[in-house]
Amino acid sequence: MPRFIDLFAGAGGLSEGFIRAGFTPIAHIEMDKYACDTLRTRASFHYLKDNGQLDVYENYLRNKKEKEDGSELWSQVPENIISSVIHAEIGEKTIDDIFDKVDNLKHEDPIDLIIGGPPCQAYSVAGRARMGDKVENDPRNELYIYYVKFLEKYQPKMFVFENVPAIRTAKGGKPYADLQELVRGLGYEVDGHILLASDYGVLQKRQRMIIVGWKTRDENGNPTNYHYPELPKMENPYKVMNDLFCDLPKLKAGEGTLCGVVEYTKALSKMKYLKDNRLRGYLPFTTQHIARPNNLNDREIYVWAIKKFLSQGKQISYDEIPPDHQKHKNKETFLNRFSVVNPDGCCHTVVAHIAMDGHYYIYPTPNPTVDIVRSISIREAARLQSFPDDYFFEGSRSAAFKQIGNAVPVLLAEKIANKILEQIQ
Repeated sequence: MPRFIDLFAGAGGLSEGFIRAGFTPIAHIEMDKYACDTLRTRASFHYLKDNGQLDVYENYLRNKKEKEDGSELWSQVPENIISSVIHAEIGEKTIDDIFDKVDNLKHEDPIDLIIGGPPCQAYSVAGRARMGDKVENDPRNELYIYYVKFLEKYQPKMFVFENVPAIRTAKGGKPYADLQELVRGLGYEVDGHILLASDYGVLQKRQRMIIVGWKTRDENGNPTNYHYPELPKMENPYKVMNDLFCDLPKLKAGEGTLCGVVEYTKALSKMKYLKDNRLRGYLPFTTQHIARPNNLNDREIYVWAIKKFLSQGKQISYDEIPPDHQKHKNKETFLNRFSVVNPDGCCHTVVAHIAMDGHYYIYPTPNPTVDIVRSISIREAARLQSFPDDYFFEGSRSAAFKQIGNAVPVLLAEKIANKILEQIQ
């Protein structure tokens, strides 16, 4: 099977899509500790599943305790599986050491594909708004250069570089233009398109810039037939509430468990969307269905927000909230800070800021009252990103939300991977 390296891997959403399509990961490089722990746990899952030992993974989840990492699980798989996750910040001081570790993992076999995308905060509209003038000097602006260094060293047949749409205009378009020039200098052609996740089976209106490059000539100097993957858009008749959320137990604010088993309330046969897209995973239960606690003031705002959205299809503006409930000093911008997940269609974009608060992702509780309203759980957020239910995010509740918000939707990644696989097999 074709082999790939995942750069700036995060929790592995992009990687998971390629694994589901039949690719073999050689290395994941990531700087965040908790994301690395998640990648190790997921690598263990895949090894155990492929070797008929899924019961080991199931026992791990059934008995896992909070504030413990995955060491108990990782010790039950070969060391090379765990060492394939390289915890490092990619940069000038680390890149040679990372190359050495990747070389030890790949042996003499070639790398067919490189995937990944640098952190997007320095390119995103929201990130640039928060950082102001500092964004111009943010070192993350230059991380694409190191992506190119990996292309230069390993010469894959193709690469997939994902980021926010605003990468095209950040710093006057210089990073994007430089990326194209550099990879063309290495013998690649490159093209980029903005893809909307909801066009490809994801119940989320998430836009990502997907840049794909391909070698124009093979090792013998002959022209290749590689090209940008043509992804047919698909009808998406499914709804968040009825098709994505409704088999999970009801929760109130602050309820749920970070670890431990969560039983489904509906048979898989009645959940066509989850079944067709394999989102229930390989276990008869899930985990991490836990909601944040919310104070009374916030829950009262949630009630108003839900009622307005369910009756009018509109999100509440912060200036519509009664003055005695307005606790933020900023009343000029970010007036949509309280937003309800659309129950009858696709959710708005899930972002990393979900780790800071859940007000932007209010669960669309029918007949809301202050006693039952809440923001979405970790598992619900993961489903919006199309992670399968057997995917476990290591770390705290906030760490899990951050990993999910930074991820590429798995189903979108899988669609891209399938089309690339057709070309390079």
